[in-house]
This record gives sequence, structure tokens and C-alpha cells, in this order.
Amino acid sequence: MNIQHKIYHFSRLILVVFMLIAVIGCSAKQEESATKVTSTGFVCPEPSPRVEFESKEINIFTWTEYVPADIIDCFGLVYDVEVNVDYFSSNEELYTKMSFGENVNPYDVVHPSDYMIGVLIREELLQKLDQGKLPNNKNLNADLVNAYGETADYVVPYQMGTQAIVYNSETVTDPPASWADLWNKEYEGRIVAVDDNRVIIGMTLLTLGYDVNSTDEAQLKEAEQKLRELMPNIRVFDSDSPKNPLLAGDVDLGIVWNGEAFLAQQENPAFKYVFPEEGSIIFYDGMGIPASAPHPDISYAWFNYLMQGDTFWLTLVDYPYTNPNQAALDFAKENHTEVYEAYMNSPVTNTPADVFAKGHEVQDLGNALSLYDELWTSIKE
Repeated sequence: MNIQHKIYHFSRLILVVFMLIAVIGCSAKQEESATKVTSTGFVCPEPSPRVEFESKEINIFTWTEYVPADIIDCFGLVYDVEVNVDYFSSNEELYTKMSFGENVNPYDVVHPSDYMIGVLIREELLQKLDQGKLPNNKNLNADLVNAYGETADYVVPYQMGTQAIVYNSETVTDPPASWADLWNKEYEGRIVAVDDNRVIIGMTLLTLGYDVNSTDEAQLKEAEQKLRELMPNIRVFDSDSPKNPLLAGDVDLGIVWNGEAFLAQQENPAFKYVFPEEGSIIFYDGMGIPASAPHPDISYAWFNYLMQGDTFWLTLVDYPYTNPNQAALDFAKENHTEVYEAYMNSPVTNTPADVFAKGHEVQDLGNALSLYDELWTSIKE
């Protein structure tokens, strides 16, 4: 082979090498562009399974500070849809909006809690779910979600937990052990409480030895009088983020959800969480589809994506309540050991079985709910 042929073949070889490099680089760029990443740098898991739907947007109505922002952003990215989220601070606020129909309630997914789930089912404001479209229900801990009973036909279990007492051990010299202790005059102006009439009236009923779901008007009248005696001790009602006035030092004690107490404790270990002697108030939260939902097909994609272990584990970081998603716990154990151990080792988040057993669940009381609404309005005037 003469020198010209050698040069020719060598040039062809160089050309092929450069073409291969270009192809590999292009493939890498395509692979990189296919990876979805949120503004915080979180790499979005692919949907498993990927659910087919026709809608281009989803409208979600949920509690303030409850669904991790990265999950919301990832859902929009992996499905290339618009995700619209509105927030509420109480079950009553949710109910008011839902009861006015589709013009006021344009939502595809809502997040009711405990007794409100029963109210929405009774008033036919929730669709019955197609369980065949919820394959990721398999990720849930059956022992925990049994507590949802027949309401699981209408809601996908989200999170659960306790409402109890938190206090700052550095500033409270006489710490509470029961709901009844909150009437201590030393606590005047030092308590933050969730803005939830069923919880606050319910725990007052417990201090009187009555049922948390009492509809006896004489008992409720007695509870009203006792609750008036507590009001000077409550500085603020806050259901958006009751940990904030605690961490700011505006108050020293709180009637709060366990997840809020845990987050406060992570920032300041001086905060202690107390399960009252009379029993905590237990809550169960779910996700449902309103009867008037404009895009119910996309709701199932949302439920399944949220229930994936590699997405739902984020709730252990952002909003650590009692987590019923076993796949999320397994994923955290394998990939985020510190997060998993912090959750598992804390009775605040990983609620002990005996605490649940001793707790009190607020229930749908039908027309008698108006008694609580009237009492609450009177108290807060």
C-alpha cells in the first residue's frame, strides 16, 4: 500500500472516530435532556407505572405545608402538564368551597381529613374510586390503612398521626402531662393551638370525662364554659404552621399535629411532645376526587405517582407525620438512612401502637356538627 492510500485510510479512521464521539455526545445530551430535575436539584423519578390520560392540567386543593414541592414540580415535569395548587387551613374551609359546586370548586384532587371524609361521602361530594386504577395502593401498610375502613373506597390514604401537646422544656418549668393541665394559669398567653373546632372542643370534652364526639347539648354547654376559661391561655390559633410561633419564641406551648412538633424539635431539641393522659386526638388524611372534578383521568396519575416509594419518601423530610407508605419507608431505609432512622426512632412521628389505641378519632356527626360550629363561633367572637 503506497503512502497516499495509507494517508487516505488514516483520514477515514480519524473521521469515523470523530463521528463516534459526536454520536456518543449526542446520545449523552439526549439522555441528559430526558432527565427531569426540579429547581432544587431533585432528580424526578419516572412514573411507575406511567398512567395514560388526556388532560393537560390538574387542579389540587390541599393543606398548607403538606405536599412536598418537589413532588408537585416533578409530576408536572414527568407528565408535561400544568399543576395548579390551592391551599386551605381547615376542614371547614375545604367543605365550604366544595359545597358550592364546580364554579367555586374546580378541583381534581382534594385532601380531606378524618371526620370531613365522612361528611363529603355522605353529601356525595366525592367520587367512588376505581381501585383498578390504583396499582400503587400495594405500597401502603395494610395494618395502618385499615383505620380508614370503608372510606378507602373514596380516598387514597395519605398520612395520619396525632394531635397532642408540645412545650419548650427550657421555658416551661411546670410541664403539662394532660389536656387538663393546659388550664394552668401560668400558661396565660403562652399557647398556640390549631384552628380546629373538633380538636379544641374535643380535648375540652375529654377533660370533663365526656366523649370527644359528644352530641349531648348539656355536655357541650359545659365544655363551652370550660373552654372560655382556657381562652386567656391561647395566644394564637394557627393551622398553617403552628410550629412558627413556637420557634420564634412567641409562645412556649402548643396544641399541634405531630409532624409540626417533630419539625420544631429538629430545629430546637428543647421542644418535647406529650401524649396527654386522656388520650391524643387521632387524625387520618386522604386524597379524593370531587364529584365535579373537571379532569378526573389525571387524578389517578397523580395518586399513583405520589404513592411511589421514590417520591413519597420526601414527606419524611418535609412533612413528617405518621407515614402509611411502606414503600417510602423501604426506599428511605436503603437510600437515605439518616432520614429513615430519624423517623423510626421518634415516637413523635412513628406513633406507637398503644398511643393510637388510646387515642380518640373525631367522627362525622351529621346534623349535630352545627352544634360544634355554633359553639366555636361563640367562643372566638
